[in-house]
Amino acid sequence: MISIIAAVALDGAIGRQGGLVCHIREDMRHFRRLTMGHPVVMGRKTFESLPGGALPGRRNVVVTRNSAYHAEGIETFPSLEQAIQRLRADSVGDADAEIFIIGGGEIYRQALPFATRLYLTQIDASFADADTHFPEVNPAQWHLDDASEWSEDAQSGIRYRMVCLSRN
Repeated sequence: MISIIAAVALDGAIGRQGGLVCHIREDMRHFRRLTMGHPVVMGRKTFESLPGGALPGRRNVVVTRNSAYHAEGIETFPSLEQAIQRLRADSVGDADAEIFIIGGGEIYRQALPFATRLYLTQIDASFADADTHFPEVNPAQWHLDDASEWSEDAQSGIRYRMVCLSRN
């Protein structure tokens, strides 16, 4: 199963200047809980934005056109398709295998057509200075499986909720 996980603002904003548009503590916990023990696939810029490098407890896969790119704790592939092919081949027979796409914007755009689940933290704010946006999701192709109540982040004061969507 291919799942996308992202925190998305009202205007579709997900990033600015190589980082997230905002930091919500519970969103980070939610991300960790869901992705732990599963492969995570990301673009090079997303990988380079991670403060501690490769995410512990997960197979870290980086998509980059630079064949010489290397960093500790990651595997690289020249395309998203090749990365997914390898991960699927390695998990044959594992009915619970879930591959998480964790960004950035271009990787999300490429993955959305064949993703089966979306884990989205909906951020009740807009960010005019954002330079990276989540691709448009066609609501006719997805149904809501679960949604948390709206909460407010204690540090930022930003309202958010977590939703899980599955492809129809």
